[in-house]
Amino acid sequence: MEGREQDQAALQEPEKKACCCSGRTKIRDEAEQRDLIHRLNRIEGQVRGIRKMVEEHKYCVDILTQVSAVQSALHSFNRELLANHIKTCVVQDIQQGKEETIDELVKTLQKLMR
Repeated sequence: MEGREQDQAALQEPEKKACCCSGRTKIRDEAEQRDLIHRLNRIEGQVRGIRKMVEEHKYCVDILTQVSAVQSALHSFNRELLANHIKTCVVQDIQQGKEETIDELVKTLQKLMR
């Protein structure tokens, strides 16, 4: 049994070190994933708060202010995710000679800048 568990662990090890894999997935380290999930949970709570404000017939300007805060939080999330992507996936792909990654990054930046 112990040898089998070691074999399975050895098979999983390369996956943990991989950045961008076939199938367009990424294995994130625990700290990065925890930070991203924390940000999303906070945004989710803000959106629920906005819904409650609408249900309670709160003043429009107050709701708009909260919507602006959510948009800012989403922009911050995007910046963090993009920075992590560049530092890991893009760098790794360029080092491996995958020049098409630069085109993909440019297209992504263009979409984000709309």
